Amino acid sequence: MKKTVIYTGLALIIGLFIGYLIFSGSEHKTEELHAEHDAAEDTMWTCSMHPQIMQPEPGDCPICGMELIPANQTDTTIAGFTMTENAMKLANIQTSIVGNSKTDNSITLSGTLEANEELNAIQSSYFSGRIEQLFINTTGEEIKKGQILATIYSPELVAAQQELITALKLKESQPKLYKAVRNKLKNWKLSDSQINSIEESGKVKENFPVFASNSGTVTEKMVSQGDYVNRGQALYKVANLTKVWAVFDAYEGQLSNLKEGQNLQISVNAFADESFDGIIDFIAPILDNSARTTEIRVVLANRNGKLKPGMFVEAEVELEETEDLQISIPKSAVMWTGERSVVYLKTAANSPQFEMKEVKLGSEIGNSYQILEGLKKGDEVVTNGTFTVDAAAQLQGKKSMMSRNPTDSNSNAEIKEMNLPKSFQSAFRAVIQDYLELKDDLVASDVTSTRQTAKKASAKINTIDTAALNKMVATRFKVIQNTFKVISSSEDIATQRKEFIALSQNMIALVSNFDEIEELYIQRCPMANNNKGATWLSRNKEIKNPYFGSKMLGCGETIRRLPNRDK
Repeated sequence: MKKTVIYTGLALIIGLFIGYLIFSGSEHKTEELHAEHDAAEDTMWTCSMHPQIMQPEPGDCPICGMELIPANQTDTTIAGFTMTENAMKLANIQTSIVGNSKTDNSITLSGTLEANEELNAIQSSYFSGRIEQLFINTTGEEIKKGQILATIYSPELVAAQQELITALKLKESQPKLYKAVRNKLKNWKLSDSQINSIEESGKVKENFPVFASNSGTVTEKMVSQGDYVNRGQALYKVANLTKVWAVFDAYEGQLSNLKEGQNLQISVNAFADESFDGIIDFIAPILDNSARTTEIRVVLANRNGKLKPGMFVEAEVELEETEDLQISIPKSAVMWTGERSVVYLKTAANSPQFEMKEVKLGSEIGNSYQILEGLKKGDEVVTNGTFTVDAAAQLQGKKSMMSRNPTDSNSNAEIKEMNLPKSFQSAFRAVIQDYLELKDDLVASDVTSTRQTAKKASAKINTIDTAALNKMVATRFKVIQNTFKVISSSEDIATQRKEFIALSQNMIALVSNFDEIEELYIQRCPMANNNKGATWLSRNKEIKNPYFGSKMLGCGETIRRLPNRDK
């Protein structure tokens, strides 16, 4: 009996021990499973290109279709935030060391062809009278020296002819009178043969022809048939286009690299496969205070007449080989906001941490800008994916191009940087409507409608008075004016969309500072502009991408609303 009790006790102890081992292990395993389950539930999935996307499960980005990755892999890194190497690759963010890249040894100037003023002429009437017939009735017609342009009935010329016929009879007795009457007709530009013809016929001609005194192209017809003209009155304006001017606007910072007599390689948009040699003939002595540019003029030979005033041209100016102590960075690294130029600086050597840095730009050299202030040799700046980094800064409430205040968590914060006159705002509203129509044309990939809308906008913007604008606003206005003009003359949708990038950037800068504006949305596609990102204005919150059209119609995001209701 005693042994039975002892055996039973031992069995109970052993059973309890085995149960402990089994159940304690199971409980530990259960805790691990719960921990893993909780961790899985806590994982959020996001898009490296659109960090505002947050989903509890993996999948594809609803905006661009890229595969989502765990949010903890994209600690988007602006001013204290870090980004993993994997996220850097997914967002295609690239950096460059300042001072390590060799800059181009040329600068690019943009301009237009114009008629050579030195060869322009006014075709005038040398005697008063009524125009009986015009032989040149439209502008653009070519005329040759000596060609008959019109016939005029002139009472004073009729009287002078009668004097000549009478003086001819007194030629032997009063030679001085005869000579004086003959010279009077010569002063009215009658040739010796015309005068001799009157003497031989002995009859008065009622209608006298007006001959062209210069060869060229008629640029303006200033009279109509039946008009009465005075002696010396202009009939036509004539331009000799055998030589034309290529007129460029050089920015203040580029003037140190330009001088009269310098060789230029000039390309004309209309003739992409050809280049023209030219020498700087004139540099205007006065700087345009509003645009901060100076006129540079080059004379080009136009032997076959293919160069036409109004065509867009570019010039490559080769720079002298000098040891330049100033540093430079690629244009893709720079973002513009009002008067500020900003870049994103990598602040840690072994960790991808970034912060926004304001810089002062110098001359534009090729695809680079000289840096006068803000960076030093050895700094590392973002040169690709800059807008992606900036968008992340805005979403994290950090210092960005939209807000100087790093503690401002409102990514829609508005900074008034431009003072726009009321009269300018009123006149510019019609241009905004044309811009929005232009955006819709690009969404539809309609090249013809895009050209027509841009042409309509150009006509309106050219009538706006800019005298009261400060230099910053005037500079942006001129960019808008030029981009509308380029788009209106282009038959290539890719070129139109490329110009729309600069157009939108400057339109947003101006419209954001209007006192009153209809509800608009600032939208952005990070994949446009060769993955550098590009923005646009839209009436609708729904994304319709003007840079890709139907190919990627929904790619983009709304980053801001105008006017900002939270101000």
